[in-house]
Amino acid sequence: MRLLLVAVGQRQPAWADAAYEDFAKRFPPEMRLELKAVKAEPRAGKSAEQLMAAEAQRLEAALPKSVRRIVLDERGERQTSKQLAERLERWKGDGRDVAIFIGGPDGLHPDLKARADEMLRLSDLTLPHAFVRVLLAEALYRAWSIMENHPYHRE
Repeated sequence: MRLLLVAVGQRQPAWADAAYEDFAKRFPPEMRLELKAVKAEPRAGKSAEQLMAAEAQRLEAALPKSVRRIVLDERGERQTSKQLAERLERWKGDGRDVAIFIGGPDGLHPDLKARADEMLRLSDLTLPHAFVRVLLAEALYRAWSIMENHPYHRE
């Protein structure tokens, strides 16, 4: 199974790329974490609706067929690390790759959200996109470690 972080924005600070890569390389071959970053739409002279629609097209184009779609959104479900581990176990049993969407500065287009299989909340806080990638990679790695009884997670 692949966990695909499908995100708007190709350039992140070097520290964020390094931190993300550190967690991504920890995953076993049977559950790879991969980043698929798409270009943000140029902001000048466009409405938020136009921006989100253009970015949604790019996000959709980056996806393989038949993936489970997970949207990160402030109105999504809250999850503890253990609950995320249980969800990860269910995703694994489903047999499909999982795509987790991270929106751009204006968020994700409502149509993209409507087609999601699930909506999750990473935090109640508004976070910079560079942090989101790192936090999500760590949260997924922690969930995997709980699922596999790996010593990374401690009670």
